[in-house]
Amino acid sequence: MQPLNMNIKNNILETIGNTPLVRLNKITKALPATVLAKVDYFNPGHSIKDRMALKMVEVAEQEGKLKPGGTIIECTSGNTGMGLALAAVVKGYKCIFTTTDKQSKEKMDILKAVGAEVIVCPTNVEPDDPNSYYSVARRLAREIPNSFHCNQYDNLANRLAHYETTGPEIWQQTDGKVTHLVCTAGTGGTVTGTAQYLKEKNPAIQVWAIDVFGSLLTKYFRTGEIDMNEVHPYISEGFGEDFVPANYDMSVIDHFEQVTDKDGAVMARKLAREEGLFCGYSAGSCLQGLMQLGSRLKKDDLVVCILHDHGSRYVAKVYNDQWMIERGFLDVKTFKDIVSARGPVEKLVSLSPDQTVAEAVALMRKYDIEHIPVIDNDQVTGAISESGLFQKIFTDAGIKQATVAAVMEPPFTVVDFFTAVEKLSTLINRENGAVISRDEAGNYQIVTKYDVLQALGK
Repeated sequence: MQPLNMNIKNNILETIGNTPLVRLNKITKALPATVLAKVDYFNPGHSIKDRMALKMVEVAEQEGKLKPGGTIIECTSGNTGMGLALAAVVKGYKCIFTTTDKQSKEKMDILKAVGAEVIVCPTNVEPDDPNSYYSVARRLAREIPNSFHCNQYDNLANRLAHYETTGPEIWQQTDGKVTHLVCTAGTGGTVTGTAQYLKEKNPAIQVWAIDVFGSLLTKYFRTGEIDMNEVHPYISEGFGEDFVPANYDMSVIDHFEQVTDKDGAVMARKLAREEGLFCGYSAGSCLQGLMQLGSRLKKDDLVVCILHDHGSRYVAKVYNDQWMIERGFLDVKTFKDIVSARGPVEKLVSLSPDQTVAEAVALMRKYDIEHIPVIDNDQVTGAISESGLFQKIFTDAGIKQATVAAVMEPPFTVVDFFTAVEKLSTLINRENGAVISRDEAGNYQIVTKYDVLQALGK
């Protein structure tokens, strides 16, 4: 019998790298150049950070800084932690990660799922504040015996990983024809290491780093000045910095471009809907930065955009309509818009449980309405609908003297004031003819099927 030609990996770490290049077809169709996405969520930890995480561990082992049974400590927005955790599982280390309170819950839960301890620190503090996630990681490394603080920001094994893998992969996959590298800038490892390799192959390759407003990296690149006045809170995750990590070599970067929180988030959703690429926040920002620079491209250019991680870590944020609406990132109609479109806000017509059915009918006629909520001590306890009353009155004419409590239907669904109209349309049906919410003043408001149809028709 002939031996089987088996391709078996010895462990999950051997699947890191060799991620695909995928042509973008719809979003970039207005650009003269060919645009390719380096889709690094194909790594086992679903992000490009697997590359540098493994490299940092390997270098630390070689240098004797990480010994058997040791503890890996790192400050991470989530993705580096995942890569380190995978390495720790295979190699037998413990992990403790510090992260910031702006990171998505999904990222923290995933780190815990692979055995890591996660410590959440405040975002809006200076890097050298004792409570910052940088400082807490350094303190733990001093206090815990046989531990190693990876320090992805200043550990040059970070950029070495991309010099040895990401850069060569892009060069080979494009047959050396790549003309532009576009990449978000955070720790500096990906953009610098990849650029160093590509520039050695062809110094004419343009490297564009994408930054976020609120980060000081762009001004530092342009002026060499570390200006803390540039720093302010931002929502984007995984890139931008309030200091300059040692991994940067600004000489291999040709341009820095800043992108707003909103534009990056909206573009991430477009990548999913129009290209089938379910990516993270930084991927949207990377592509948005390219679109802002589109006028610099020519017909024969071949652009590679690095898409760092997977969208599954942002389902409660970028891919959550409510989260997007609350931050003004989605231009959609909401419950609030329907109420505002009616004009001056009036007090909601409601009933108390001890009123009579006759009074309910009178209110419906007076205000020409079909649905009235029943409110008792500021709590919604039931509902009266025209169709429901009609059926009851038809079978028992004397029911008009009964109390509302005796004939009321289940209460209308209570929703958030900023719920999208499309969501409201799924909540209103034959059994539930309306939904209610508290407005910003704390008063109840109602939206009916008719209101939703009107809003969707405009």
